[in-house]
Amino acid sequence: MEAIQIDGLTKYYGKARGIIDLSLSVKAGEFFGFIGPNGAGKSTTIRSLLGLISPTSGKASILGNDIVTESKKVLEKCGYLPSETAFYSGMRVGEIIKFSAQLRKKDCNKESKELCERLQLDVSRNVDELSFGNRKKVGIVCALQHKPEVLILDEPTSGLDPLMQKEFFEILNERNKEGATIFLSSHVLSEIQRNCTRAAIIKEGKMIACDSVNSLSKTNTKKISVVGDFDVTKLTNARNIQKVQGGTSFLYGGQIQDLIAQLAKSEISDVTIAEPDLEEVFMHFYVNEKANNGEKK
Repeated sequence: MEAIQIDGLTKYYGKARGIIDLSLSVKAGEFFGFIGPNGAGKSTTIRSLLGLISPTSGKASILGNDIVTESKKVLEKCGYLPSETAFYSGMRVGEIIKFSAQLRKKDCNKESKELCERLQLDVSRNVDELSFGNRKKVGIVCALQHKPEVLILDEPTSGLDPLMQKEFFEILNERNKEGATIFLSSHVLSEIQRNCTRAAIIKEGKMIACDSVNSLSKTNTKKISVVGDFDVTKLTNARNIQKVQGGTSFLYGGQIQDLIAQLAKSEISDVTIAEPDLEEVFMHFYVNEKANNGEKK
């Protein structure tokens, strides 16, 4: 069963681009990553899915419910964490959490208490006094306490310290093992690589890649590190060139024979050829998309 199905979804804000002809599917029980820099269209996609904004064209459904005509059913089945959380002023953390549960007409006391303990969240504090990170924790509890079938998370770890990020992802992986579908929007690629099974890459409102995280990482591109005097400009398929101590590192998508031939002509003491990590693959997709579109590099 498809937990999320998107077909040709498009959103314009007047003449400004939001997302363009976006199509993808997420199976029930997947831990799915949605990758792109700020402004790529991640939040527009999420807000459209949840009925917070109306799409210009196209359609989508969550657990078989249309996002436009059955938006109430969609919201009943989802837990949503926005990139920036906002609460009613003057309320205490415990009151906010209880109010969120009452809106869903559920008794979430046991679950919310456990989440607050794991996230080290003081429910007695006034929400107006909270740091950005603690406000994010409140949002996490509100999104997770009713144990939704689908979790939609927009840049969820911004503001959380490393220990809380680790605890947060432990909670998400527990939920995922219990059967919850997780749709994680992020520009922190290490989060996607460590936790997601599949991911889509979005650029300027359009999806440019969608595959398993392992497959996305296994492109024909290699990460090359050379120690010594090597003129990388003689390689036509070298990108993301960086000077490092004692040499040069770069991504290479050309013929390995051409690389070896250039290395043989150079004064080098060491060379390493490895698979790139997801962040480097992401840059590879973006650069290639620019080249394919004839954009200036």
